[in-house]
Amino acid sequence: MKLKDLLLERKSSILTKWFDKIIEGYPSDTSSFLKKQKNQFSNPVGNTISQGINGLFDVLVQGSDPDKVYPFLDDIIRIKAVQDFSPSQAVSFIFLLKQVLRDTMKKEILGKNSIAEELASLESRIDEMILLSFDIYVKCKERIYEIKADEVKRMTFRLLQRANLICEVQEPDVGSNTVLTKNIKG
Repeated sequence: MKLKDLLLERKSSILTKWFDKIIEGYPSDTSSFLKKQKNQFSNPVGNTISQGINGLFDVLVQGSDPDKVYPFLDDIIRIKAVQDFSPSQAVSFIFLLKQVLRDTMKKEILGKNSIAEELASLESRIDEMILLSFDIYVKCKERIYEIKADEVKRMTFRLLQRANLICEVQEPDVGSNTVLTKNIKG
């Protein structure tokens, strides 16, 4: 039997084990909530992870265009970046897939009709996903820091306004009917 057929046959089991291993990385109370709560509105994190790994699995098994992996990775990595996981923690969920695959197909990997070569090829595609995940994580963190910096600037400006250290003066622009606003330290 080919690897693709085995993966499709055991998809449900693989995804369940993978999801459970991912959720184990959360604190125990959060982990139990994410496992038990199936409603997408009550548990958007669990739902996003579940949908994401399902999509990743399908793309991997089909061996299709690696660009199709991006949206699924992006959804999961955004959650991890906002939750302040370290880069290694954020992308570790992909390594867990390798472990689940090896555990699930131990007999087939070591048996007569070994699928080890096909599995090595699949694991190579998984490694590519890991690299892409790291790039996504860095972009997400950069955006988070930009948002935080912009918020600090806005808060500082508001504080200076409230303390009357900044006032706005309107001056007519020479040669036009527009009005300019300048910030002047008072």
